[in-house]
Amino acid sequence: MTAFLLIWSPKKWPWPELPDIAKRVAAGEAVTDAWGCGFARGILPGDRVFLHRVAQEPKGIFGSGYVTRAPYEVPDASTKRGYRLCIDFVYDWLVDAHQAPVITRDQLRVHPFSVQTWDAQSSGTSIKPIAEGALEKRWAELTGKRKPPTLTAPASQAAHAPPQPPARTARRR
Repeated sequence: MTAFLLIWSPKKWPWPELPDIAKRVAAGEAVTDAWGCGFARGILPGDRVFLHRVAQEPKGIFGSGYVTRAPYEVPDASTKRGYRLCIDFVYDWLVDAHQAPVITRDQLRVHPFSVQTWDAQSSGTSIKPIAEGALEKRWAELTGKRKPPTLTAPASQAAHAPPQPPARTARRR
C-alpha cells in the first residue's frame, strides 16, 4: 500500500469544526472528507493518508484515513491552471490537533522517520517506504489496530465545506 501526506496549516486554513469531526470519528462514525492533493495524480482508492499539522505548534501527525476517490479536478480561478486536484477519503483516526498530535514533529526527526521530508509545502507527497512502514507500526502502537471504516450509503460527510483558498496558496483544501 502507498501512503501520502495531507498537510494542514492552521495559519492559512482555520478548521473550527475539527474538534467535532474528531469526536464523530472517535465514536466510530465513518466520516468522509475531501482534501487538496497538490499535483499528485497517482493517488488511488485504498491508499493510506496521514494528516500532518505544520507551520504552528503543536506540529505533527494527527489523523489518518483511506482514499475513496482518486484525484479529480475542482474549478479554482485563483490558481494558474484554473483548477485544483482533490481526493476523497474516510478517516480511521483523528484527534483535535489544536490540542496535541498523536506523533509530534520532534518524534519524526529520528531514524527511520528522518528519511522523509515531513514539512512538505503541499499535500499529496508520497511517504517513502522505509518511513511508511515505521509510521504504520508506530501509529498502530499508539492508536490501536483497526480495519478500514465501512462506508454506508449515503456516506457521512465531514461537516464543513472547503474554503476557497487565496491565490497561489492552495495547499490544504
